[in-house]
Amino acid sequence: MPIVAQSTETTDWVSRFADEVIEESERRAPGKPVVVASGLSPSGPIHLGNLREVMTPHLVADEIRRRGREVRHLISWDDYDRYRKVPKGIAGVSDETHLQHIGKPLTSVPAPEGSAYPNWAEHFKAAMVEALAELGVEFDGISQTAQYTSGVYREQILHAMKHRGDIDAVLAQYRTKAKGGAKKSQKPLDEAELEAAEGSGAASEDDGSLGSAGYFPYKPYCGNCEKDLTTVTAYVDDTTELTYTCNECGFSETVRLNEFNRGKLVWKVDWPMRWAYEGVIFEPSGVDHSSPGSSFQVGGQIVGIFGGKQPIGPMYAFVGISGMAKMSSSRGGVPTPADALKIMEPQLLRWLYARRRPNQSFKIAFDQEIQRLYDEWDKLDAKVEDGSALPADIAAHSRAVRTAAGELPRTARPLPYRTLASVADITAGHADQALRILSELDPHNPLGSLDEARPRYDKAEAWINTQVPADQRTIVREEPDGELLKSLDEASQQSLRLLLDGLAEHWSLDGLTHLVYGVPKVQAGFSADATPKELPAEIKTAQRTFFALLYHLLVGRDTGPRLPTLLLAVGQERVRRLLGE
Repeated sequence: MPIVAQSTETTDWVSRFADEVIEESERRAPGKPVVVASGLSPSGPIHLGNLREVMTPHLVADEIRRRGREVRHLISWDDYDRYRKVPKGIAGVSDETHLQHIGKPLTSVPAPEGSAYPNWAEHFKAAMVEALAELGVEFDGISQTAQYTSGVYREQILHAMKHRGDIDAVLAQYRTKAKGGAKKSQKPLDEAELEAAEGSGAASEDDGSLGSAGYFPYKPYCGNCEKDLTTVTAYVDDTTELTYTCNECGFSETVRLNEFNRGKLVWKVDWPMRWAYEGVIFEPSGVDHSSPGSSFQVGGQIVGIFGGKQPIGPMYAFVGISGMAKMSSSRGGVPTPADALKIMEPQLLRWLYARRRPNQSFKIAFDQEIQRLYDEWDKLDAKVEDGSALPADIAAHSRAVRTAAGELPRTARPLPYRTLASVADITAGHADQALRILSELDPHNPLGSLDEARPRYDKAEAWINTQVPADQRTIVREEPDGELLKSLDEASQQSLRLLLDGLAEHWSLDGLTHLVYGVPKVQAGFSADATPKELPAEIKTAQRTFFALLYHLLVGRDTGPRLPTLLLAVGQERVRRLLGE
């Protein structure tokens, strides 16, 4: 089947990967659906770094769908991994309650207290599933607990045990006793791989069990305490009889592996086994997997033992948060996609992942930088609308606002985010006051209902309420600052008079912007319409001085929300009173 021509106007990174993936899929599995994959571990909050693990293949899969091709985006929930430690800072989680469960499968660990979900894994999966739905991510979820405990992988497990010598030979190339610091990963890791990364010795749990009975790539969960602190002591290939001992509780038993479903392949064998089983063509991996001995590198050799090939896919760079270090899901309190979607629309979050190549790191703003990002987004939106945007920007914009299934829901009247945040700040949750102010922004096309500004208004309000410190919130004065008004010199009094005289005529967002910037120009003998090029540098200083005076008289600080928005929010009558009229 020939490759369908790409649908975007440029060969952006998504289109280039889509070309490669379609070509590779036709080579490996002609006529079959294209398979791309992600892996997520619900060992704790699934953070915004993990989201790149999903968004990279999602964008590629969506491009393939736009071209009319059938594609499956698999998300493997690694919920059969061991519970490795109790995360800190998560509500309803305590050492007293959860420490006893370390070593059990994540699906056998109780959910945080008060959760509506049956176990730890389902609790943390739920928030991610909801966020992915809001982001328009279409996927097929696969529970590894369900796969292993139902015997889906039995043939693969027996095959791995039969070829354990071949697997051991691959892993032996990378084993080392050298101790070294571990690089943290955004790829979900089980306890075994973390121990391996930290230089745990000649044979790590990540590689499998290597002892007096030989090497085994399979680890049972104990039939008594349910933990994976077990050692395989014997295995008979002909009968598949496997004997193990639990190092935690001392329990020992012999089982037939051809009918036993309470265990899993170790990580470095499990991952390539799944590539072969699912026929994965494309899967990204974190930058830490580029090092020798990493799971992706080793998996590229082991996958052949299962009759498969390593997926193609980029190494993706880390995602940061403004003002924070690299994220780690082993700690509570790191921002998740759900956290981001409380303060930004899904289009903006999709755009942040779509506009940067996977190997480029970037930051997601939870601080004041979010206002600048929204300004940038709105400018791009306008350029796309009028046809002046660059091809690569058009492609990123298209991937942000729609999927192959259609447009994502959007705000009917996308007013500037910084304006909405200021209004939400000043009105402190009073919807009627917010509507009054917003309806005055453009008197010729007034806002009829707050719903027209939603969900962007709600996102801006959430940002104000959750991300802006209390001491930075705006509180308008109840009474005029009489002492300051009495102390003003003649020039300052004149500036206030010029502003007050023009309020009624300029009572709109654009009008007040023109007025407050124009007052210092008029005082200096220039036209209010004079451009910066026509003005001396001193005018900027005069404007800053004038603005600081207004902020002090209105909110008792040197700075605050944009003055035109603040004036509209305070209301004309109250502005006149606070400015001493």
